[in-house]
Amino acid sequence: MTHRQILEALSGLLLVLFVAMISGTIVSVALPQIIGSLKGSQSQYTWVVTASLLASTASTPIWGKLADLFNKKLLLQISIVIFMVSSLACGFAQNTGQLIAFRAIQGLGMGALQILTQVVIAAMISPKERGRYNGYLGAVMAVATVAGPLLGGLIADTSWLGWRWCFFIAVPFTIAAFALLAKTLHVSTVRRADVSIDYWGAGLIAAGVSVLLIWVTFVDNSFAWLSWQTLAMVGGGVLLLALATFVETKVREPVVPLHVIKRRDPALAILASLAVGMAMFGGAVFLGQYFQIGRGYGPTAAGLLTIPMMVGVLFSSTISGRMVSKSGKTKPYILTGLVVLLAGFAGLATIDHETSLVLVSIYMLLVGVGVGMSMQNLVLVIQNTVPLREIGAASGAITFFRSLGGTVGVSVLGAVLANRVATNIAEGLAKAGIPVAGGEAGRSLDIASMPEPLRGIVRAAYGDATGHIFMVSVGIALVGLIAAFFLKPAKLRDSLDLPTPPVKDEAPAPA
Repeated sequence: MTHRQILEALSGLLLVLFVAMISGTIVSVALPQIIGSLKGSQSQYTWVVTASLLASTASTPIWGKLADLFNKKLLLQISIVIFMVSSLACGFAQNTGQLIAFRAIQGLGMGALQILTQVVIAAMISPKERGRYNGYLGAVMAVATVAGPLLGGLIADTSWLGWRWCFFIAVPFTIAAFALLAKTLHVSTVRRADVSIDYWGAGLIAAGVSVLLIWVTFVDNSFAWLSWQTLAMVGGGVLLLALATFVETKVREPVVPLHVIKRRDPALAILASLAVGMAMFGGAVFLGQYFQIGRGYGPTAAGLLTIPMMVGVLFSSTISGRMVSKSGKTKPYILTGLVVLLAGFAGLATIDHETSLVLVSIYMLLVGVGVGMSMQNLVLVIQNTVPLREIGAASGAITFFRSLGGTVGVSVLGAVLANRVATNIAEGLAKAGIPVAGGEAGRSLDIASMPEPLRGIVRAAYGDATGHIFMVSVGIALVGLIAAFFLKPAKLRDSLDLPTPPVKDEAPAPA
């Protein structure tokens, strides 16, 4: 393909990647209004996010392997259709159960689009030339990260649009990308004869994690910690994950390559990345809810208020990336980033429904800077310690665990928030002398329909409980910091591959 042909095809790829990435951030700020409109609860709020993250995490490696077997262009077009139809379905959802189910299907499409876009670009552009096009990818990711919350808030606040257009807006873009790629994308189908797809491993991991997350959502609410339901769910989840580990030791191309992650540095980098993913995804999802329910701002204002964290991520990742390339060292920047992340979460752990927004913005900026300095550099640590033939497996493993960490973080922090909010509302109702029947109304996120005394109690309950979940994030980030502390200090190699160890000369045979 000529440079012009590559740019034409790349425009379609970048458009579809932008839509896939923005679909997560555009919903985050509008979620309080969405769940309130559908009369949903805090647990359902969490699962709207968790369902798409979990489906995307589990399916991404499978889509990557399918690209080695079948026509890449056809797979990309199929994934565009899946994403478009599921986005339409989300927009037409009539209750939170339907929305969660459709979001899971949308997660399949999101995972496919994110990995297949990268696979197609790799098949279309040689490694030597790929660097000149990476700037476009970085720009798309940056715009999607910053513009998503703003666009979602603006749509939700516009009376003649409404929150359903947060999903509908993806449809025209996906149709345009489908038509553009059908005309401009030309990639040959090169099938690897030795491809093995680990369906069982991915399925068992997703099932095991899902069972444990469902338990986290309902424990201490629908049933007690010590109960047969807890025994069945925790035991079943652990058993499924044990079976997944066994499968990963037997299959030829596992989703999680155990031979890579059992080494010291890759294992520590993955543990740190898991903690960063849990803390970052979990915290970011609930900040939009804090600004809207806990502080009473509209969706657009909430989107604007989350900008400090996004700006911190963008600038710190860019600057630290250049400094790492110049010095060849990653550990000092990772440790500094995790310390800053810890400080940011410690600050957010002190917020309530009356904290100064200037302080909240500073704490969010610290979290963003910490994530930006640590996340991509942890990927470099793994890539630097494995040979070239294992780069794909190692990079895939850390991406998989980071996404999995985000899924677990959203679910766990959401469960903590739901329990804390329920406690705060009960205490607030008791002080105000409102009958307990009002407590059931307080479980809803439809704040606008509540009478004024109850509305104030619910807002205060959410504002005060948000700081509580960031205390959990502090503990998670501390685990990441400890893991990063034990990384071996090493310089990034200049060569593409690890040096081959010299072959020892054989001793002369005895006379």
